[in-house]
Amino acid sequence: MASSSSSLAFSLTLLLALILCFSPTQSSKTIGKGYRLISIEESPDGGFIGYLQVKQKNKIYGSDITTLRLFVKHETDSRLRVHITDAKQQRWEVPYNLLPREQPPQVGKVIGKSRKSPITVQEISGSELIFSYTTDPFTFAVKRRSNHETLFNTSSSLVFKDQYLEISTSLPKEASLYGLGENSQANGIKLVPNEPYTLYTEDVSAINLNTDLYGSHPMYMDLRNVGGKAYAHAVLLLNSNGMDVFYRGDSLTYKVIGGVFDFYFIAGPSPLNVVDQYTQLIGRPAPMPYWSLGFHQCRWGYHNLSVVEDVVDNYKKAKIPLDVIWNDDDHMDGHKDFTLNPVAYPRAKLLAFLDKIHKIGMKYIVINDPGIGVNASYGTFQRAMAADVFIKYEGKPFLAQVWPGPVYFPDFLNPKTVSWWGDEIKRFHDLVPIDGLWIDMNEVSNFCSGLCTIPQGKQCPSGEGPGWVCCLDCKNITKTRWDDPPYKINATGVVAPVGFKTIATSATHYNGVREYDAHSIYGFSETIATHKGLLDVKGKRPFILSRSTFVGSGKYAAHWTGDNQGTWQSLQVSISTMLNFGIFGVPMVGSDICGFYPQPTEELCNRWIEVGAFYPFSRDHANYYSPRQELYQWDTVADSARNALGMRYKILPFLYTLNYEAHVTGAPIARPLFFSFPEYTECYGNSRQFLLGSSLMISPVLEQGKTEVEALFPPGSWYHMFDMTQAVVSKNGKRVTLPAPLNFVNVHLYQNTILPMQQGGLISKDARTTPFGLVITFPAGASEGYATGKLYLDEDELPEMKLGNGQSTYVDFYASVGNGTVKMWSQVKEGKFALSKGWVIEKVSVLGLKGTGQASEIQINGSPMTKKIEVSSKEHSYVIGLEDEEENKSVMVEVSGLEMLVGKDFNMSWKMGIN
Repeated sequence: MASSSSSLAFSLTLLLALILCFSPTQSSKTIGKGYRLISIEESPDGGFIGYLQVKQKNKIYGSDITTLRLFVKHETDSRLRVHITDAKQQRWEVPYNLLPREQPPQVGKVIGKSRKSPITVQEISGSELIFSYTTDPFTFAVKRRSNHETLFNTSSSLVFKDQYLEISTSLPKEASLYGLGENSQANGIKLVPNEPYTLYTEDVSAINLNTDLYGSHPMYMDLRNVGGKAYAHAVLLLNSNGMDVFYRGDSLTYKVIGGVFDFYFIAGPSPLNVVDQYTQLIGRPAPMPYWSLGFHQCRWGYHNLSVVEDVVDNYKKAKIPLDVIWNDDDHMDGHKDFTLNPVAYPRAKLLAFLDKIHKIGMKYIVINDPGIGVNASYGTFQRAMAADVFIKYEGKPFLAQVWPGPVYFPDFLNPKTVSWWGDEIKRFHDLVPIDGLWIDMNEVSNFCSGLCTIPQGKQCPSGEGPGWVCCLDCKNITKTRWDDPPYKINATGVVAPVGFKTIATSATHYNGVREYDAHSIYGFSETIATHKGLLDVKGKRPFILSRSTFVGSGKYAAHWTGDNQGTWQSLQVSISTMLNFGIFGVPMVGSDICGFYPQPTEELCNRWIEVGAFYPFSRDHANYYSPRQELYQWDTVADSARNALGMRYKILPFLYTLNYEAHVTGAPIARPLFFSFPEYTECYGNSRQFLLGSSLMISPVLEQGKTEVEALFPPGSWYHMFDMTQAVVSKNGKRVTLPAPLNFVNVHLYQNTILPMQQGGLISKDARTTPFGLVITFPAGASEGYATGKLYLDEDELPEMKLGNGQSTYVDFYASVGNGTVKMWSQVKEGKFALSKGWVIEKVSVLGLKGTGQASEIQINGSPMTKKIEVSSKEHSYVIGLEDEEENKSVMVEVSGLEMLVGKDFNMSWKMGIN
């Protein structure tokens, strides 16, 4: 649930302002002449410290800070940090306890010699990156050592004032940029010059395009093809203050309203290397329980428990998989957190329902908003007041309005708040055994603006009309420079005040921290507290879904893309947002399938589940005011759901292994095509297809009325997962028009892959007990080939996801073909867990084999096969043929009836006959 309608109304009301207000502001050339470097020398920790002095002061956007401290350090072989701050006093930075990282030397101390020591250092070299600079005016550049390519170059003057920081870099025209979110990018994942990129967390519906939305991720990836070879790097400006980023195609300029310049340069050079190195800094993505990869159903408007029970029953009757049922705030008493509606959701009946679904492996998740209802009889409020945990304005809790009416907001920067919040989670879990928490409205969202009081003599809210209309008595706050900063970022796409529909930016957090600085980390800090609370209460792997995110949120939570629309455009945009969050280190991500509001058409919902079944986080969710849109509401949608989700539930072992890879290396679950094909420049802007892992490609229909889809196939052989005899062979990469009738989605597996699958089911717990199969792909018709795959298995609700605990198994699979012999084998690490579960490989399907004959002389573990098995061979047909199809015919060979233990090394081989 969210205040989407109010956000939409606001956007429409101020549409004219959007047109008039957003334009490039003064360039740094008119603001000042920058700084000169007056000293630089090595510091004891292996970094370098320098001092910068302003060349000429001016008053535009405030006074310049006279002396700056520069700190440069190669923190790892692949990561360079450039930190610039006030030399004399500490400035706001993202708290080191929230985002653990190395701390630069304290300011105010001169390290070593006098600040005016001679400048002898010309550049600071690392294994992968080189930092160089000019002294007067001070500029710096970062270059890649291997090819001397300049990655970042501050050719224009640096501006550093208390509430206005500006820095620019030049860029080559061929650079492809990705990131700088969160926003809904209508033009796809690749950043488009001259579009607005504002970073400031807002409750603005995701239907608003190219606008600052729920999260702030001031990071971009830069992919370049240099002489036919691809190189990727990333730049993070770790700063939580509001900012505009102007991308002009040949330059990029940051305009930030506070904090420091804290740049991290990530060397790559592949896109996967970039995300690995980036998440090494910000935190590896959270391990997710197995069931969370199943399908989820939610709706704002399940008025009572009987409706929820009916939804679960109807999914079962329709034979559509369902793992998790959700409640928006319908279960609450008066929209208040940690409460239960005694009439609509009587506890005894709810507990009986949960006991029933828990026994079959299903889970239950509820929503929680940060606003705590101001109500003297409300236990959560009473305990919060006693613990003094709320954000303050002039010494009193800051008053706002959200769904319960008047609310106060907990201050999650305060350690006492974290303890109180954990206690409230425990109390609620004792009341209702929930399996996870959905934290919403945490940008923070407020239905009012300014300094408010509860009106005397009238009920607020009245219960009449929309609940998001402000009913408090409020007045604007503009008396401080924190409420009305000199530079106006393009907030909500209309240059709205930074305190509009949120907490007043002059309000204060723990230790006097201003909301002005901490605004965009509110959801991040709540996520960390929620993660701790759930872990302490359940002792299991937490599942948290958060709307607001920041750098590092992926370490604790999943994300959904907020209030989208039931439109074809929202369906298309969902792919770009999903792919961006994988780059941001938040791989467990998805959009509301079929759209949050208004009701989608039947055709759109068909196509959406064909995409959404392959989101990492797959959930149908709808607005209170929309008609019902569960997947069984239309017969055709139910068919599409059974088809697409049926495939999802078969590849759950693969998805779970990708979850493990994400946790260990940061690798996104859903990826742009260029992650696997970085040299193939045709896919740099492709936002209509995506990969799961490195090799499973989804090519959905994204337009109304279409029964075929034009798909880009990078070079190689691709096999259709729904009919493995169908192949696309693309020598140099091609666009191919594929049939795509209403209930059909194109999913292709790339060559050189071994994909572990099971047989599916209606609940992941059941699907997980079925036998395994391996799909092995070679280049079509090749006389020689090699393929690999992997599988991670564990007791999926353990807090940690790792080997070495006796409750996990990891398997590497290998296969080769050559000299007419097919071989496959496994190498198992810690097989005890898999053996305890009795998992077996029952079938292997080998695709792309040269010839048209049958398999013979089958051997397992060095001995001829004596057990009766089934062997079949089918010839491949090609959507695009090979260069010489007659000469290079290929077949698929399937061997079934096997009983090879997953938890034990095996080897298997056979001879291929040639007709």
